[in-house]
Amino acid sequence: MYAIVEIAGHQYKVQKDQQIYVNRLQDAEGSKVTFDKVLLTDDGKKVTVGAPAVEGVKITASVVQHLKGDKVIVFKKKRRKGYQKKNGFRAYLTELKIEKIG
Repeated sequence: MYAIVEIAGHQYKVQKDQQIYVNRLQDAEGSKVTFDKVLLTDDGKKVTVGAPAVEGVKITASVVQHLKGDKVIVFKKKRRKGYQKKNGFRAYLTELKIEKIG
């Protein structure tokens, strides 16, 4: 069984016992989080599509940890002008473990 859920403006395909990385959430580490904006569910036999969300279905997850993602290098250059700019970026992420769908 899997579901497509909207978390912090992004859509994720989740299954039970899966670990996903999402944009930083305000919840503390070890706390439980529920998401009720489920867009689609599939139990192997029946696919339920919401309009816009499936009623009565919630995703329960626990916050494993807060971390920073891999560094992304942003390099800008204008040729023949002597302009170069190098900048790094690391996204703030939250690791979630999906515990229950339904």
